Amino acid sequence: MPKVLVVEDEEPLRLLLQYNLESEGYTVETSARGDEAELRLRETQPDLLLLDWMLPGLSGIELCRRLRAREETERLPVIMLTARGEEAERIRGLSTGADDYVVKPFSIPELMARVRAILRRSKPEVVSSLLRSGDIELDRETHRVHRASREIHLGPTEFRLLEYLMQAPGRVFSREQLLDGVWGHDVYVDERTVDVHVGRLRKAINKGRAKDPIRTVRGSGYAFNDQFASG
Repeated sequence: MPKVLVVEDEEPLRLLLQYNLESEGYTVETSARGDEAELRLRETQPDLLLLDWMLPGLSGIELCRRLRAREETERLPVIMLTARGEEAERIRGLSTGADDYVVKPFSIPELMARVRAILRRSKPEVVSSLLRSGDIELDRETHRVHRASREIHLGPTEFRLLEYLMQAPGRVFSREQLLDGVWGHDVYVDERTVDVHVGRLRKAINKGRAKDPIRTVRGSGYAFNDQFASG
């Protein structure tokens, strides 16, 4: 799952970005200060940086300049977020090394599309529109799933659940993690609902003698078994 660092000092916008990115399957970390983000970036590097122009501690424009001067982060994809819309300011933002520039207020779907576009160029392996494992293929763009030559019809929740599991084959997700990743942080759903939807997903994809790719880990949760086709 692609990792995105959001550096934004406006808490409502920071939380909105985090929610929407996580809803699309990204792993998200956040920071409200430029100097704090700089320290974090020296310890670990995300796949993409969403960076506000005006920040306490260290401005986004200066942080971007410093990142481009370091060998470890010179190719880190950066999208600048700013209320400054004048052409001269956009040119200044791009001249510091930002890959893209989004003026507030912006459309969340448009920003998500820009995130995907940049990641496709810089990290194509983490945002492929097709997920394949064994004889199962999931197409994120058309929202269609096939197993062998048969199309599988899934409801929206079952599709998101399968996508979430297939993004990290072998990893065990607790019911709480699946609730956050598939339903979202702000939706209250009982953990037993996860079991119900896993059951529906299994019924849809396991026809005939097809092997079950979803592994139940007693006391822990569920995992997508990437070895199911050859086992």
